[in-house]
Order: sequence, then C-alpha cells, then structure tokens
Amino acid sequence: MSLQSQIDALCHVTNELLNLGFDGTPLYSNRFCELNTEVYRQSEALFLSHGSTAEEEARLCYALLTGFHATIYDHGDKNQKIQSILNRSWNVLEQLSVSLLKCQLLVACYGEVYDEKLAQEAHAIIDTWNELSPAELEVSEYLNSLETNPWTAWELDE
Repeated sequence: MSLQSQIDALCHVTNELLNLGFDGTPLYSNRFCELNTEVYRQSEALFLSHGSTAEEEARLCYALLTGFHATIYDHGDKNQKIQSILNRSWNVLEQLSVSLLKCQLLVACYGEVYDEKLAQEAHAIIDTWNELSPAELEVSEYLNSLETNPWTAWELDE
C-alpha cells in the first residue's frame, strides 16, 4: 500500500469519526470505539513515515495531526508525538505555496497550539478564495469553530 493511500485511508476514517452522528443516524458506542481504535491504529502506523516531497509530507502531517486530535486514545506518548508532528509541520509549511493543503495544515497546527499567527495566515489564504469548494468551506468553518470555541482558553490556562 502506498504512503498516499495510507494517508487517504487515515483521512477517511478520521473524517468518519469526526462526523459520526451528524447526519442524523444514531450514535452507537461500539461504532464510536471501533472508529477511535482504527484512527489511533492508523495514526500510530504512519507516525514514523515521512513524505518524499514537501506536499506529501504536509498531507502526512495534516492527516496525523487530525487523527491524533480526533481520537480519545493515548498510550502515554500522544502529546510527544503531536509535538514531533508539529515540528515537522513548521519545517514543511515554509516550503508550501499558498494552497488548500497549506491552509489545512495551518489550521490543524492552530488547533493544537492556538498561535494567532497561524490563524492569521490561514485567514489570509481563505480570503483569496472566491466560491468555496466543499474542502475549502470545511477548513474555513473548522478554523472559525476553533476561534470561537470557549473551551480553548480554559484548556490553555491549565
């Protein structure tokens, strides 16, 4: 299985976990646990991988940040792994041109560290978009939800 197909699989299962129940279907605990387990398993399996290009590395970092952020599981080293992925992201962000991918990675990083500069750069990219595609709308809405969610300030104060 290629790295890109593994990244796509992780993004797919993470998206399924994050949107579980939002379509009006019942939310069952066994499905929630299954998805959490699968997201964590796939994130762990990809953690030591690296992309062969800046774009592939950015897609990998985005998938890993989103996956680790989405899952409830932690075997004691999740925060260290997230920090490692953030460090990789800082390196690759400088190499990316203005794009949806760069915006997605900026927002995923912002969701971990709440550095206002990341949000400003993401907004600058979003402001260049005319009619938003579904992926552009999703990243824009996610950034807005991160910025307006009141629990973020509480979590940072701890």
